[in-house]
Amino acid sequence: MAGDTATLHEWRVTGMDCGSCAAKVRGAVEILPGVEDVDVALMAERLRVTLDDSRTSTERVESAVRAVGFGIAPRGAAPEKPEGAFVLPEGAFPDAPSPDADPVADEASATDPAWHATAKGRLVIGTGLLLAIAWTIQLTVGGTAAHLAFTLATLIGVAPVALRAARMARVRMPFTIEMLMSVAACGALVIGAVQEAALVVFLFAVGETLEGLAAGKARDGIRALARLVPTTARLVEGAHITEVAAARLRIGQVVQVRPGDRVPADGTVLDGTSGVDESPVTGESVPRLKEPGADVFAGSINTEAELRIRVTRAAEDNTIARIVRLVQEAESARAPTERFIDRFSRSYMPAVVGLALLVAVVPPLAVGAAWDTWVYRGLALLLIGCPCALVISVPASIASALSTGARHGLLMKGGAVIEEAARTTCVAFDKTGTLTEGRPRVTDIAAGDGDSAALLRLAASVEMGASHPLGRAIVARARTDGVAPAPAEDSRAIPGLGATADVDGMRITVGAPRLAAEAGLLDDATANRIAALEAEGKTVVTVFGTRLHGIIALRDSPRQDAAEAIGRLRGMGVGSVMLTGDNPATAASIAGELGLDHRAGLLPEDKVATIRELTASHRVMMVGDGINDAPALALAQVGVAMGSGTDVALETADAAILRNRVADVPAQLRLARTTMANIRQNVAIALGLKGVFLVTTIFGVTGLWIAILADTGATVLVTLNALRLLRFDPGGTPADGHRSARARAPAPSATEAA
Repeated sequence: MAGDTATLHEWRVTGMDCGSCAAKVRGAVEILPGVEDVDVALMAERLRVTLDDSRTSTERVESAVRAVGFGIAPRGAAPEKPEGAFVLPEGAFPDAPSPDADPVADEASATDPAWHATAKGRLVIGTGLLLAIAWTIQLTVGGTAAHLAFTLATLIGVAPVALRAARMARVRMPFTIEMLMSVAACGALVIGAVQEAALVVFLFAVGETLEGLAAGKARDGIRALARLVPTTARLVEGAHITEVAAARLRIGQVVQVRPGDRVPADGTVLDGTSGVDESPVTGESVPRLKEPGADVFAGSINTEAELRIRVTRAAEDNTIARIVRLVQEAESARAPTERFIDRFSRSYMPAVVGLALLVAVVPPLAVGAAWDTWVYRGLALLLIGCPCALVISVPASIASALSTGARHGLLMKGGAVIEEAARTTCVAFDKTGTLTEGRPRVTDIAAGDGDSAALLRLAASVEMGASHPLGRAIVARARTDGVAPAPAEDSRAIPGLGATADVDGMRITVGAPRLAAEAGLLDDATANRIAALEAEGKTVVTVFGTRLHGIIALRDSPRQDAAEAIGRLRGMGVGSVMLTGDNPATAASIAGELGLDHRAGLLPEDKVATIRELTASHRVMMVGDGINDAPALALAQVGVAMGSGTDVALETADAAILRNRVADVPAQLRLARTTMANIRQNVAIALGLKGVFLVTTIFGVTGLWIAILADTGATVLVTLNALRLLRFDPGGTPADGHRSARARAPAPSATEAA
């Protein structure tokens, strides 16, 4: 156990291109004393360790990683080449960050060297040339010279592989693909299969190189996000405009963004009106009009006219940076399927090695079979023993899905969230700001004494500074009508019901009709008027003190895409229910318009209780604004926050929808289901190929070079299959094949939910 001196350290590890690489790094580090919580992220090239510095130094950790053949550099430093790899030329990592730089800057500047400039690439070229020379000698001279040529080609080609195997054995990891490969190649030489031995070494090198190329392709999705933010900005200082590094912009500075330029920082428009293409950030293809006071995101594109923007977030905290960090961090939140496969793979390789040994010795000893034949088959089985394809099958799909989701404004915090989302059978929606626009407007003002302006003045005075959409709408109406609110004192919110404050020496409450009824101030005529307004889908608030001053009705329109989204969920076999604190009549009107069930009159604690009841019989996804609905979001199997790049949307709940579109809810489910289907395909490919060639090898149908193809080929196949998700469009019409039996459950009724 690490003591009180334990601290968290983070490094960037280069040279990892498959699941077994990550396992090697983890194994080399976790055996060190004082080490806890070793987290190796393959796609993010990240090593994170909780370390007791009094027992093991960071230098020792770095040495352990280098000892197994990988490059390692502290967070923020320039990436280090793996041992024996190509020396990166000056400028390969442009604008190398300082040690305290943000890791997102590293991601933006990171590049992979060309395949032929890597150690694995050079091994392919070298073993290929040696094999070609040996085949030439075989065809021209033959005999002993050819035998010697193939032997030398094998020994020279397998030497660096055997060296890596020995390094891994020294850190107590004997069962690696390098060790199996070395034993198989040398064993083939011993039994005289020299041509196959040389071919196997070459095919192994090819497979390793292809794995590296595929892993680099998967990382490119994250790097593309990081590169959306321009490297320079036009800083406005008085009458002068100078070009500066975007990473050095400070909060409060003003930048000029010309038509066609990318916005260099999150900020607020000070001057100018223009359409801004936010598709790089949210995936929304239609440019949005930005006027003074509007928020803009770093990486979005100004399309029409010049804008002056005040910076509101530092470079390391802008929307793109936070999305990149979320995607990187999500790799650590492993899916249950991934954790199971990881445990399974640890037993799989020793089991196959044991089987190979039995195949090699039992037939000759038991029935007098030929040693050469069965040793050859045992060696071929060794090459099937590496679980690389199986280990990479899940994280490769998860990484591709996270990258695709980020491009479309759909964020999910790791594989565990994706797996839960794929199993969703019921989606619970908050109403205000989720299913509706969240911008209600005042439609009716009914004052008891006929003075509507006085009633509006009292209500606006209580609601000044309110965060709830209804309160903001009342204040906005007062401003429009030229009604000046009075100073209010001792303002308090009544959670889920309204607000109260002292205005003009009176205690005034603005809230739900039930508050006035409980105070005994609601007469029959007013109650009937309220019922009529609520039947029209309006929300009614009462304004009262010692007497009822009047009522104000507001209406919030459903989002344009809400009805279509509910229909898509229904088509996917997913039920929908609306949870709202609004009155039953208004809730019924909105729910009927959208075509979903509803629960009304819910206080925040009632929403939590309803989610708890729903989760007893359904896999529930809760969609809300991430603030008022935080307890319900946390209780649901998957909590989704709506918000266009806000802190809440990115950091609250399990997932976020950046575009504020209800249609993105079924899109998120579709992405999750497609990802899980892709994972199942990958597992089937990995285990299927291994199983087939295991049987054919035992019966002598396939040999060494086919066995190595089964190993490296399966790894490449599952990686390429996972990369298909990078081209997936979550917003498309869901196919029947993406439905599951569990997803066909009917929508829960209000009675069932209760």
